[in-house]
Amino acid sequence: MEALIPVINKLQDVFNTVGADIIHLPQIAVVGTQSSGKSSVLESLVGRDLLPRGTGVVTRRPLILQLVHVDPGAARKNDDGGKDGEDWGKFLHTKNQIFTDFEEIRQEIENETERISGNNKGISDDPIHLKIFSPNVVNLTLVDLPGITKVPVGDQPNDIELQIKDLILKHISNPNCIILAVSAANTDMATSEALKVAREVDPDGRRTLAVVTKLDLMDAGTDAMDVLMGRVIPVKLGLIGVVNRSQLDINNKKSVSDAVRDEHAFLQKKYPSLANRNGTKYLARTLNRLLMHHIRDCLPDLKTRINVLAAQYQSLLSSYGEPVEDQSATLLQLITKFASEYCNTIEGTAKYIETAELCGGARICYIFHETFGRTLESVDPLGGLSTIDILTAIRNATGPRPSLFVPEISFELLVKKQVKRLEEPSLRCVELVHEEMQRIIQHCSNYSTQELQRFPKLHEAIVEVVTSLLRKRLPITNEMVHNLVAIELAYINTKHPDFADACGVMNNNIEEQRRNRMRELPAAVPRDKGEQEGTGNWRGMLKKGEEGPGSGPGSPFRGAVNLLDVPVPVARKLSSREQRDCEVIERLIKSYFLIVRKNIQDSVPKAVMHFLVNHVKDSLQSELVGQLYKSGLLNNLLTESEDMAQRRMEAADMLQALQKASQVIAEIRETHMW
Repeated sequence: MEALIPVINKLQDVFNTVGADIIHLPQIAVVGTQSSGKSSVLESLVGRDLLPRGTGVVTRRPLILQLVHVDPGAARKNDDGGKDGEDWGKFLHTKNQIFTDFEEIRQEIENETERISGNNKGISDDPIHLKIFSPNVVNLTLVDLPGITKVPVGDQPNDIELQIKDLILKHISNPNCIILAVSAANTDMATSEALKVAREVDPDGRRTLAVVTKLDLMDAGTDAMDVLMGRVIPVKLGLIGVVNRSQLDINNKKSVSDAVRDEHAFLQKKYPSLANRNGTKYLARTLNRLLMHHIRDCLPDLKTRINVLAAQYQSLLSSYGEPVEDQSATLLQLITKFASEYCNTIEGTAKYIETAELCGGARICYIFHETFGRTLESVDPLGGLSTIDILTAIRNATGPRPSLFVPEISFELLVKKQVKRLEEPSLRCVELVHEEMQRIIQHCSNYSTQELQRFPKLHEAIVEVVTSLLRKRLPITNEMVHNLVAIELAYINTKHPDFADACGVMNNNIEEQRRNRMRELPAAVPRDKGEQEGTGNWRGMLKKGEEGPGSGPGSPFRGAVNLLDVPVPVARKLSSREQRDCEVIERLIKSYFLIVRKNIQDSVPKAVMHFLVNHVKDSLQSELVGQLYKSGLLNNLLTESEDMAQRRMEAADMLQALQKASQVIAEIRETHMW
């Protein structure tokens, strides 16, 4: 089981190479307040002075510290580029550079911290990755986090406490993380900030280990026996006491190995019954054991997570496509695929079916039979015509002669006016279908042919070609629809089979009117009698007391009727004959209008399909090839977006890392029969 920790270190290396933080690997996060002794604990585990020292917030970026145990007799050059019999370190950001001087490692940590976080005591959540190889360490992965603080110092922002707490919670919220809560023995454990933060994410304490530092600095007459025995603050994973080097020891260059030896002597003297369960060496072994068991418990879920991510990145990489080798073939393939997907979207056979709203051919069908059909059905055959309008048209159609029958020309004039009203909704139908054909372009770009996202210039060119084709077909389709209405207006077919019944009604009414008219005619009146009564000449049109033209003094036309005064129709009660005439015309208009409306409702969708939809479908492929498949355009059209190559490389690296990680976990599970 000891081999599990190198496996996790190997997994950490795999994901470090791609700079990813998507897999929460088992690790140990060190949490504590400023000056609680965190750095001393870490250096004791490493056995070397390597961490920056100072006042205030010294650790301002997370330090992911991997301790790798190597055999003392290892070859001078091993797989990790190390050196025989020496401790050495490697940073991720310096690639393969090897540091054998730990003072240089400390300086590099400071330089890298300032490079990202600046020199004003600000913090950053971008971690520094450091790997230490030594025969004197156990295999561990530790994360050193900034110390908890309350009051901003120097140029620190006012919310520095909140920033640090959020950074700590981000790391320790990982369920695969063991929390190493560091508290000083010379402070009250009941007020430990490290344990308080740990309990926020681990209320049961199942993954929290407490470390009590500075056992040698407690007040005289006091000891940490109750604390170390868990009587003050019980912690499930236990409490371990350690003795740190003092600042004087550090100034005097006291080695870590000497400090560990002195620590053992102190524990034997002060806490003899607990000496074998405290101290730096016991802490290292405990952390190694806890991490090992934690790794074993996490591996099944970790493998599942890695496999899921591998499938996601495989799909993502497929969407990015392969680098272009044959430009001509790639261009032709993309054009053909777009044209095919465009046509399939209209036919309803596209791979990606929209579920949120109607799209493509389904929306065109809805426009034809719901939008356009209902609009036509809502048009009133007699809309905009009043009884007076109809009566006026009848009288105007008779000219100067009184009419015995309803004139046919009045029917034609009125029905044409009504049929003309069908043109506007018909043209609007064309416009709606044209708009949907435009929307299909975007639909295909977003869902059906994601490869086009790789080549923005090709995408723009395809959109322009299809838009231009639709733009050219729009006036042709509009003209055809206009002609459909004009055809209906050109010839009023009163012999239409469906119009026969209405004509029969009209003929019957005309015959009835004729008979009624003959019965209403008065008997013949003698001409001379009529002349005597003044009913046969113009004088009979004058009112009593009026004179004829030129009969009165002053003006030769005194008392004449002003023929320039055109009478304005006013609302009045129609005579029975006028009522019958209007009813006949209304019936004829309604009957013929319904026939024409039925024709328009049937012919307009057919015209739109033939002149717009089907024409675009049939000619789209050839139009795209003719406009875009040219040798002079290949390089420009197949220029990838600036970040596409980078994203493809990152996805490929991540997929390779995930596959390696999956293989590593599979091997270790097979070895240990898990």
